[in-house]
Amino acid sequence: MEWYTSLGLAIALLMGLFALGIPVFAAFLTINVLGTLWLMGTAGFGMFANSVYDSMTSETLTTIALFVLMGELLFRSGSIDVIFDSLDALMGRMKGRLYFFVVALSTLFGALSGSALAVTAMLSRSALPTMQERGYDDKLSIGLILGGASLAPIIPPSLLVIIIGSMVDVSIARLLIAGILPGILLAALFILYVKVRITLDPRRAPPVDESGGGTAKEKRRALINMLPFSIIIFAVLGLILLGIATPSESAATGVLGSLLVAAYYRKFSFKMAGEAVMSSLKVSTMIILILACSKLFSQLLSFTGATSGLVSSVTGLDLDPVWMLLILMLIPLIACMFIDQIAFMMVVIPIYAPLVKLYGFDPVWFWTLFLINISVGSLTPPFGYNLFAVKGAAPATPMQTIYAAAWPIVICFLFAMLMLYWAPWLTTFLPSLI
Repeated sequence: MEWYTSLGLAIALLMGLFALGIPVFAAFLTINVLGTLWLMGTAGFGMFANSVYDSMTSETLTTIALFVLMGELLFRSGSIDVIFDSLDALMGRMKGRLYFFVVALSTLFGALSGSALAVTAMLSRSALPTMQERGYDDKLSIGLILGGASLAPIIPPSLLVIIIGSMVDVSIARLLIAGILPGILLAALFILYVKVRITLDPRRAPPVDESGGGTAKEKRRALINMLPFSIIIFAVLGLILLGIATPSESAATGVLGSLLVAAYYRKFSFKMAGEAVMSSLKVSTMIILILACSKLFSQLLSFTGATSGLVSSVTGLDLDPVWMLLILMLIPLIACMFIDQIAFMMVVIPIYAPLVKLYGFDPVWFWTLFLINISVGSLTPPFGYNLFAVKGAAPATPMQTIYAAAWPIVICFLFAMLMLYWAPWLTTFLPSLI
C-alpha cells in the first residue's frame, strides 16, 4: 500500500471515530491496535507496550499534571474571586471599564489556568451577567471574553505548549516563554479594538458615573490583596526566566504557591484540596493517555513510510517557504473549528515536525504561530467550541450574537499573526534570553 493511502486511511478512520463521539484516547488506541496487527501481527505488541511505557513514564509529563492541579486549586478554593474584586476596585471611573476588566481578568486567568474553555465558561457565568445588567454591549462583552480566554493556551503556563514540547525536539521552557509577548500583543489589540468601538459609538458603554469604582483606600487594599498572586507568577514564570527551575519544578512551586494563596485568603480546606486532586488526576490521566497513544501513532506512520513519503512529496513540489507556511497554518485554522485542539495536535504534530525541519523554520517561532492558530480555530464561527461554551453558560444569548461577537476577535488574532510573521523577534526575543 502506498504511503499516502496509509496516511489518508489512518486520518480518515481517526476523524470518523472522533465524529462518532468516541473519546480521543480510545480512538487513537483503536487505530494503534489495528495498525500494529496489520503491519506486524501479534509480535508487534511488544513494541506497542514499550512505546506506551516509555511515553507514560516520561518525567516531562509530570508538568501537565502539576499545571492542571494548580488551576484546580485556584478555581475550587475561590481564591480567584479576590482577583475579581481587586481588579474591579483598581479600574476606577473609566468609561467602559468592565471591558478592560474582562481583558485583564481573562489574561490573568488564562496565565493561571491554561484552559480557554474553563475561562470562557467561568467569565460567561460571572462577568457577562454583570456587564449586561450595567448596560454594556453584548457583542463587545462576549467578544472580549472569547478573545481573552483564547489567550489561555498561549500565555504560560500552557498545557498545549508542554504537549508540543514533549512531542518535538524543542525546549519546553523556551516555548513557554515565547508566548508572553504574543499574548501581551493580542491583549493590547483587544483593548485598542474596544477603545475604537466605544469612541466611534459611545452608546456601546454606559456613562462613566454608572459605577463609582474604588476609593483610594480601596485601591490600596486591592493592590495588597493581589500581592500574594505574585508568588504564583514568580514561581511559574520567574524561576524559568532566571534559569533556576525546569518547567516541571516551576509547576510544582506553582502548586505550592496556590496552596499558600488559598490559605492566606482563608479559603483552604482539605475537602477542597481533595476534590482538586481527584479532578486533576482525571484530567491529567486522560491527557497523558492521549499523548502516549499519539506517540505510538506517529511511530506507526513512520513505519509505513508515511512521514518520509510526505516529506519527499513536499520537497518535490518545490513550494516557496511562504506558501508552505500558509498551507501549514491554514489547516489548523479550519480543522480546529471542528476538532478538539489536543486531538488535532496529536494527529498533525508528527506530520508537521519533519516539515518544520525541512523548510528551516525556527521551531520556537513556528510552534508559537501554530498554537495561536489552533486558538483562533476554537473561537471561529460557526463551529468553534468556545462559542458553545458561551452559549452553555449564558443560554439566553442568541447564537447569532455570539457569532457576531467572535468575528472581530478572529480578525485581531489574524492581524497579530501577520505581525509575528513580519517581526519574528516578538516571539524569539524572550526565549533567546534563557
